[in-house]
Amino acid sequence: MLYGSMGCAMCVRSFAGSRYYNNKKFKGYDINKGLSCAAAYTSIKTLRKRTVTQHITPIYQGTIIDLNIEEVRLPDGRMFDLEIVRHPGGAATVAVDDKARVCLLRQYRHAAGGWLWELPAGKLDPDEAPRITAERELQEEAGLAAKQWNTLNSMISSPGVFTEVIHLFLARGLSSVNAQTEDQECIEVHWLPFPEALSWASEEKIVDAKTVIGLYRAQTFLQGA
Repeated sequence: MLYGSMGCAMCVRSFAGSRYYNNKKFKGYDINKGLSCAAAYTSIKTLRKRTVTQHITPIYQGTIIDLNIEEVRLPDGRMFDLEIVRHPGGAATVAVDDKARVCLLRQYRHAAGGWLWELPAGKLDPDEAPRITAERELQEEAGLAAKQWNTLNSMISSPGVFTEVIHLFLARGLSSVNAQTEDQECIEVHWLPFPEALSWASEEKIVDAKTVIGLYRAQTFLQGA
């Protein structure tokens, strides 16, 4: 039953010395700083190991993402030109209230061809810690503030072409605040019993990757609490 009401650190090590790093959107951004969870940092750091970008050809620079052709030396020494979409990263929150309901957004996504069920989420601003992003997006999109926060570690959304790393959080001790959605957002805020949300994830009613992973990681955390 629904209870309804009517937004990177994966860059290779040479990123800091590249022309892309000097782009005004990322100038001064510490690509390591965003990885607040030690376990997630270790995992992603391992993925970077001995991968070197030799040359970057910018193709498109947007307000959110940049597209490059990057000449990369792989760990085995081979060289390839790769199409890479660079993104500053994001944060998403599993917000659970005292009735064991989780906050889900029904959001229209043009790129996905329609409506999706998602966690409140948004992109990192330059020099912003993921927890701050999560707090801001929970307030702006869902109209919620939380007293208790726990990390659910990080995930990589599409590692073949996309540098985005999404940091996941569990939020409890919720209270209502004023929402401030952006003009281009089309969002409905809903509350779903947590077990039903997990069922939706397993049945593919929820197909957004960060939401599926966030829900299952939150279940594991809460079972061990």
